[in-house]
Amino acid sequence: MSRTQWAAITAVVLAVLFAGTATVIAAGRDDGPATARTPSADSADAGFARDMSVHHQQAVEMSFIVRDSTDDEDVRRLAYDVANTQANQRGMLLGWLDLWGLPKVEAGQEPMTWMTRMPADMDMDHGQMDHGGQSGQSGQMDHGQADDQGQQAHDGSLMPGMATNAELDQLRTARGKQAEILYLQLMTDHHKGGVAMAQACARMCVVGPEKDLAEGMVAAQRSELGLMADLLKERGAKPRG
Repeated sequence: MSRTQWAAITAVVLAVLFAGTATVIAAGRDDGPATARTPSADSADAGFARDMSVHHQQAVEMSFIVRDSTDDEDVRRLAYDVANTQANQRGMLLGWLDLWGLPKVEAGQEPMTWMTRMPADMDMDHGQMDHGGQSGQSGQMDHGQADDQGQQAHDGSLMPGMATNAELDQLRTARGKQAEILYLQLMTDHHKGGVAMAQACARMCVVGPEKDLAEGMVAAQRSELGLMADLLKERGAKPRG
């Protein structure tokens, strides 16, 4: 079965999961105990849903850009998978915020501040994860720097792993092999930042389906990190930093 077919199947599975979750949460709103489980605006669940939806939107944008910048089937197939999967996941995250009655944007709130509230005894692997999922040194995560390779948000980027406006402009003008390499490098950074955020939700979020989604993101994006490293090597390039 091709990666494209797998992506289509994944989209269906995620849609079913979202529909089931929506039913459970909506049904529980009139019930006292269930209502108590609805996350607050400053919870890890809400913070992850808001921040990851923004993070995913840029991945979708970059994938559409490279799709029109190269004829290489391997890169176009990867871009399709990323765009399809992350657009579906973004819809789920925004849908949960609606069901919880929470804003999609929290005024005056810096991105990823929910990650700084990780309890001291809740250590998390960070900065020592390779794309194969090998863990090394662990430690409490610090805001703005704990991602899959200790990466920090660089000048002009909203969150760790996200591209700057200048980098997006560079991707828009690149063509052929140059576009492929730049996309793979930017998306590698993007996935590393996304993995760190998803790891934090897997540890801190309390809504079961959201924790499951976060764990699935970690596994899927680590797999794609390995694929992107191989594609870069085929083009005589390697990840940045």
